[in-house]
Amino acid sequence: MLVVEDEKPIAEILKYHLERSGYVVNIAFNGEDALERVARDNPDLILLDIMLPKIDGLTVCRQIRAHSTVPILMLTAKHEETDKVQGLEFGADDYVTKPFSPREVVARVRALLRRTHAGNNGSNGNDNNGALQCGEVTIDLAVREVRKNNQPVPLTVREFELLKYLVLRRGQPFTREALLEDVWGYEYYGDIRTVDVTVRRLREKVEDDPSNPQYILTKRGVGYMFRQF
Repeated sequence: MLVVEDEKPIAEILKYHLERSGYVVNIAFNGEDALERVARDNPDLILLDIMLPKIDGLTVCRQIRAHSTVPILMLTAKHEETDKVQGLEFGADDYVTKPFSPREVVARVRALLRRTHAGNNGSNGNDNNGALQCGEVTIDLAVREVRKNNQPVPLTVREFELLKYLVLRRGQPFTREALLEDVWGYEYYGDIRTVDVTVRRLREKVEDDPSNPQYILTKRGVGYMFRQF
């Protein structure tokens, strides 16, 4: 995996704790180097600080998302709520605020990688091993692939997990709090805006008209649901 952090002591602390947990870790100290390493090494996960020299973390995130769905865990300042939301808007899967606990970072990394490599693992019945056809959208749960009109739709880890959760329970509305707990998991400490941002990104990818969604619907006074086909 790749740690992108310009403060060397923080980068070394992250590297130490992640390597103790069995991960192979490389470090980039600026955004330019990060993009070069991503292109060269194809890391399985990226820890990405927002405040970086040469190219800032948000720009790095956006450029990576133009061609890759690699899990990205953003490192943000404690009180910069705008940075958190922007990170999610640009495609980050999760974020951790500074100062952070190395144990928490390792837990977040482990959770993201577990979801990324879930493959055929699932616990929601036989649908987990096949492809679901919902209108023009096909969700293949076995290979974690989504297609619309037979064209691939690249989704991040969180986007796919949220879509999978709603599709397997299509027709049933869920509150934002319930989605945070069930999709992001007990290890997540974010707020409900995280759900709104992820739903918005999903709609931009699977809906013909995101402002008038036909798949991922808003249930007034409750939350979100996937349309029953």
